[in-house]
Amino acid sequence: MAPLKRKPGRTAASPGALGGLSVRELGRRVYERSWQDGILDRAAALSYYFAFALVPTLLFLATLLGLLPTLDLMPPLMSYADRVLPGDAASMLKKTLGEVVSGASGGLLSLGVLAALLGASSGMLSIMKALNAAYGIDDSRTWWRRRLIAIALTIGFSLFILTAMLLLVFGGRIGDAVGDWVGLGPVSTLAWQLLQWPVVTLLGLTGLTLVYYLAPATDRGWSWITPGSAVALVSWLSISLGLRFYVSHFGYYNAAYGSIGGVILLMLWLYWSGVALLVGAEIDSAIERATAERAMEPENGMASLATLPRNASGAAPAAVARLASTREGGKDRDDITCRE
Repeated sequence: MAPLKRKPGRTAASPGALGGLSVRELGRRVYERSWQDGILDRAAALSYYFAFALVPTLLFLATLLGLLPTLDLMPPLMSYADRVLPGDAASMLKKTLGEVVSGASGGLLSLGVLAALLGASSGMLSIMKALNAAYGIDDSRTWWRRRLIAIALTIGFSLFILTAMLLLVFGGRIGDAVGDWVGLGPVSTLAWQLLQWPVVTLLGLTGLTLVYYLAPATDRGWSWITPGSAVALVSWLSISLGLRFYVSHFGYYNAAYGSIGGVILLMLWLYWSGVALLVGAEIDSAIERATAERAMEPENGMASLATLPRNASGAAPAAVARLASTREGGKDRDDITCRE
């Protein structure tokens, strides 16, 4: 495939944020690269792994819930699931989680929970593999390092999900309790109503950014929010709400598929969730490649790796470093652009 060439046109309002690309050019690059990387097929594979990791993840989340110093939290959470999920998916989730929790025994370090954590981390390993493909890199990390990173990401992402759910379901109670404690009363309740969704959104963005930062085998600078994570989160919310609206008003899964309608609906949701995750990675990857291309342009005076822009840790971004080292080695830049 021919290397991507920048078309002349209006640049983005914030060139640094999009690697100097206009929104239109960025969209074109992401579209072409997404088809080249086959993200629809990879999203289908992710949904398969997600389905296998679902029960272990639910078991691990239920264990974390059991550690909280609060009375039974499961009924309110399931009531909230009824409101935000399609009926069949919510019913299957409640049934599965009920069976998992009732069959679980022991504490956090029980063999069942450890097995659940390993099972859930397998889903994260599939995400790591898909993100490496999005960035066009080979993962040279050892298998045990990949597994440890997957376990850490699973725990961290589960904590973000759990915190977001608790804030959504019990946010009002938390706001009232904090208000009574500091003596603000109704003022704190109003403040929490205004801040609840921004806080939950920030948690979701941070969780996604953490995955995009640690999962690929590349040296990336840390940013609390990236364009890719923002698009992935908005897309995921739109997919979830759109699927719920469709099923509630136009879908007849029970009539067409019978008792497996809920399973099909869940797989469809997992599939499009995988698409949203991979598109977000493709956006961030395209921006990094554009930044690398701009850095290597002769008019920018980029002569060696030592002059490359640095991330927060002092290391050159991986995409820029790969281009610079290729140029210094005398290779043709267009070749690396094709790969990148």
